Amino acid sequence: MKRTSSLKLRRKEAGTWLKGLRGQAGLTQMELADRLGFKYYPFISQVENGHGRVPTEKMEAWAQTLGVDPSHFAKKLISFYEPELHRLLYKVNSCQS
Repeated sequence: MKRTSSLKLRRKEAGTWLKGLRGQAGLTQMELADRLGFKYYPFISQVENGHGRVPTEKMEAWAQTLGVDPSHFAKKLISFYEPELHRLLYKVNSCQS
């Protein structure tokens, strides 16, 4: 149960981060959805409220639309959505040879 609530919290944090980026880009949810080719803008709201996640195949386009480096954008989202994977991929391990 603790893991589930932790993941929900992390998705909410991701959503807050994404909403901030959208605000900095000066876009409404509807404008972002349109530029990303989504038929309905409520999907953006769901992601920003932590009830969904940015689809992997849309990460690059989402980042470019918000004016963010796609690599940084993907790494940041992985840190929220898959923290253990992020740790394995991007944290320096003292056991490296």
